[in-house]
Amino acid sequence: GPSNNEGAGKVSLLKKVPALKDGDFTLAECTAILLYLSRKYNTPDHWYPSDIQKRARVDEYLSWHHTNIRANAPKTMWIKVLIPLFTGQPLPSEKLQEVMEGLSTSLKQFEERFLQDKAFIIGSEISLADLVAIVELMQPVGVGCDIFEDRPRLREWRQRVEDAVGKELFFQAHEMILNIKELSNIQIDPQLKEQLAPVLMKMLK
Repeated sequence: GPSNNEGAGKVSLLKKVPALKDGDFTLAECTAILLYLSRKYNTPDHWYPSDIQKRARVDEYLSWHHTNIRANAPKTMWIKVLIPLFTGQPLPSEKLQEVMEGLSTSLKQFEERFLQDKAFIIGSEISLADLVAIVELMQPVGVGCDIFEDRPRLREWRQRVEDAVGKELFFQAHEMILNIKELSNIQIDPQLKEQLAPVLMKMLK
């Protein structure tokens, strides 16, 4: 999301995080950062396969993800926690229902088009596509919207991702998301509220 930090502006022209600074090289956008790191550090092949068709499947998912899963899943966190925190006002329940309906459509497509009967998105091994997907899908869980509860295929995929990453690392990586409700108890600087409230509201449009 957007950052008003001066240092972030030096790394990302859009002043957004995540952003990467590697020596004199800077890079913005999470997908580009993941792909850069996987190439630089020669990660195990299953993360971003050298096989051209498997790699294309990862790319296909990453392209679809931005306007589907990412377009809906994080909004649950904004609606239930972040916007009330920065504006002091809860949003109407209809807004959450609208987002959940959009997310439900995306999840159906995710299961039918990408997961199908496979263990992971591109086959029998975990890839960057699975990592990008799970991070977004844990956000509704963190605010009490358990999207896995009535979706056994999705739930089993999540379990395989946990096992592949390692449970300790998985929950460490998602600790902030899973404890996001605790933000409701913190005091926000009034000036920061004034700056961020319009930005958050705009993101829901």
